[in-house]
Amino acid sequence: MVGVAGSWTLTGDGFFSIVEKSSGQWLGRIGPWHPHGWPGTEVGWSLHADAMGRGYALEAAIASMDYAVDVLGWTDVVHTIDPENVASAKLAARLGSVNRGPGRLPEPFHEAAVDVWGQTASEWAVNRLCLINGETTVVTVA
Repeated sequence: MVGVAGSWTLTGDGFFSIVEKSSGQWLGRIGPWHPHGWPGTEVGWSLHADAMGRGYALEAAIASMDYAVDVLGWTDVVHTIDPENVASAKLAARLGSVNRGPGRLPEPFHEAAVDVWGQTASEWAVNRLCLINGETTVVTVA
């Protein structure tokens, strides 16, 4: 029942749309959500192929991570990623998230293969500073 459209009303979180200012073209969605039965509080993304490689995903993911931690008060953020989706895994790693291993989604998605990437809010605080400072090495707090 909690789809993308109803998520904001039912849970107080959901995806934001990415719209290119110059053209008005909708490029995808990204944001915090936590559907019932999900393996955690997730910042997820889905972008159109035209948006890839242009920096939109990283910029929107940073803003969404900030929103999840600073506004929603989440203490842990995950990303559920198909193991074959190399681009999403690279984005998660660039944010400082680590692959925590295989996860399981609720029905009707329970047969989909996903890896659960994630980090804590305290790890995000450090990783966010690394991204702001342009450091290529993102650290994970022990």
